[in-house]
Amino acid sequence: MALNPDDLIGQSVGPFRLERLLGQGGFAWVFAARRTDDDTPAAVKVLKPRYARDRQIETRFRHESEVAARLIHPHIVRVTAVGSEGGFTYFGMDLYEDTLGSLLEREGPLPEAKLLAIASDVTRALAFAHAQNVVHRDLKVDNVLLRPDGSAVLADFGIAGAVNHKSTVAGLNMTIGTPHYVSPEQAQGRPMDGRSDIYALGVTMYRAVTGDLPFRSADWFELARMHVEDAPTPPSQRRPGITRRLERMILRCLAKHPDDRYPSAEALLDDLKRIAKGTLRTQDIPTARPRPGSETISGAESRAGLPTWVWVLLSVVVVAAVAAAVVLVAGR
Repeated sequence: MALNPDDLIGQSVGPFRLERLLGQGGFAWVFAARRTDDDTPAAVKVLKPRYARDRQIETRFRHESEVAARLIHPHIVRVTAVGSEGGFTYFGMDLYEDTLGSLLEREGPLPEAKLLAIASDVTRALAFAHAQNVVHRDLKVDNVLLRPDGSAVLADFGIAGAVNHKSTVAGLNMTIGTPHYVSPEQAQGRPMDGRSDIYALGVTMYRAVTGDLPFRSADWFELARMHVEDAPTPPSQRRPGITRRLERMILRCLAKHPDDRYPSAEALLDDLKRIAKGTLRTQDIPTARPRPGSETISGAESRAGLPTWVWVLLSVVVVAAVAAAVVLVAGR
């Protein structure tokens, strides 16, 4: 009989005693647990036993733990143990019970000051990861964990890629991520760098301040097209009263071409600090300029002729579906 997560409650996996299931994806379970040596709370991600012998899945699982373990930063979730024991492959992390996604469900759109504080913490985490040549590639509200004091910690580097400037991972253009948050270049399967994470953070901030995503569609083809072609509705039209400088900052993060976004997480963090202090003027934030002949999907092309972009979008659906099954938020 196949093992289910309830069978592991009360059992020990490595140095952890599992207490309750926090969440699960296609390939892993995440438990709230305690260390057996000192009773410290922890979150433990366990690869489902039926995949333990699948080399590709186990390699990805170990990659996640290895990437996260080497990113030691106050605003990145800390990996405390990695191992295989008794037929289980696992890694342990600090436990966070709350996420930005859960907070938005409970309280609705955030006050501007609270959004700026959370976005600044996430941006600090991105700046550190990018300095290590690591791009997250799946930033979203459920991967922003919250401490009891309200500060934020970035989680789930499971599909992160180590990059060399604008090169792709292992020479491949891999379109992976959550469809509502993918950057235009990510949706097209093009090379990515840290500016793709800035786009995803723009989507995250847009949702946090308006209560909605910039683009919605049940059709993944259409959703990918929207990221590439459509201008987002200005946040102030969905939530009147937000400051113009915050709106322009978010829209700059959501620029279609990477060159029109913030050039780095450090540059974005500088504007976040200046907005919080009230020293940034709206006109200090440039707007995206039209780009004739830019490398984006052409709206004139139709699905009927099966142009190249259709096959790119097919890859979005297939790979994103796999990624959604593999990737599970630590602490959820």
